[in-house]
Amino acid sequence: MVVKLDKIFDSINKNHIFKDKFVLQANYSPSTIPHRDEEIKQVASILAPSLRGEKTSNLFVYGVTGTGKTLSVQYVKNELLKRAKSNNISLRIEYLNCKLRKVADTEYRILAELIKKLGGEVPATGLPTDSVYNKFVDLIDKKKQLLILILDEIDQAVKKISDGFLYNLTRLNSELDKTQISLVGISNDLRFLDNIDPRVKSSLSEEEIVFPPYNALQLQDILKERAKYAFHNGVVREGVIEKCAALAAREHGDARRALDLLRVAGEIAERNGDTKIRLNHIDLANNKIERDKILDVIESEPKQFQLTLLAIMNLTEKNEKIFTGDVYREYQELCRKTNTEILTQRRISSIISEFDMLGLINAKNISRGTYGKTREIKSAIPKEIEEQAKLILKETLLI
Repeated sequence: MVVKLDKIFDSINKNHIFKDKFVLQANYSPSTIPHRDEEIKQVASILAPSLRGEKTSNLFVYGVTGTGKTLSVQYVKNELLKRAKSNNISLRIEYLNCKLRKVADTEYRILAELIKKLGGEVPATGLPTDSVYNKFVDLIDKKKQLLILILDEIDQAVKKISDGFLYNLTRLNSELDKTQISLVGISNDLRFLDNIDPRVKSSLSEEEIVFPPYNALQLQDILKERAKYAFHNGVVREGVIEKCAALAAREHGDARRALDLLRVAGEIAERNGDTKIRLNHIDLANNKIERDKILDVIESEPKQFQLTLLAIMNLTEKNEKIFTGDVYREYQELCRKTNTEILTQRRISSIISEFDMLGLINAKNISRGTYGKTREIKSAIPKEIEEQAKLILKETLLI
């Protein structure tokens, strides 16, 4: 066994595939962002008044996953801070990803993380939320400055808690003497603001920018640019980049998906001892990413979503066909076991619709005559990861 492991470890030193794998990672910041000039100019023009010491409009940036929203906003952020520093302007910009576990699942934790970024500190739990707000206000209002808060995947925070925290953040300006706050929200959900309280929406008085999906040719440009720095010369065979781009364009023009496909294909080729990335490596990478994506979604969903999904999985183990009412009864039982608030059947029906959109289930509307309508539900989770998915749910929910 030692000899076999030595061979594996030694092969890493003979890597002929990657020159710099980090270039293909989601957290890599490229020096150029192809095909996003217009959107970057729009973001910059809305936030530019901060360089005159003026509070900017709240901005909401929309687009499906992998359309360059975060990269573009971060690019403008860095350029603004550079200019502000050279002109001696008191501008602070803080970024928070609202999808991170144990950061943005409560209003308290969002504030605690912002306070930490601003150099302060509060305990992880234990204080009244009002006290944490007061701490936040005291911390930012010590000197005259503009504070721009970038809240990425803001729809996830609203889904987990409520839209009340957005209202509270926008109302803080009336309590501040020296500092003014502007919000930049980034969301994958184009209908995000349509679903929040009208009072909250009114207080935001936002501007909106929508990032369109990339097409296949644009994705090819992005992949070719990254591939130059990520791989050794001659590693990527003809047609590989085109196939990655075509698959990602089919998935709503997701550049992140395209980059993941290329990176995972390279990893598979490397593990197999191949010296080239070929078309079959893309097929293998696509299958692997599909499985991993489903497990990531299951792990990151809020507790009520996980309970509903576990109810569906429990029922489909025993029955080929299940219906909305069956799911709701099983969900109620799981809530009682975990001492969790029971949502209405209408809310659970809405969660089931979201699962259908995510591809975790297949739901078909059927009529029951005088008994009204219901939905026939089947699990769409691949058989080979069902056990792993169920284990994640049970461990997370402590069942």
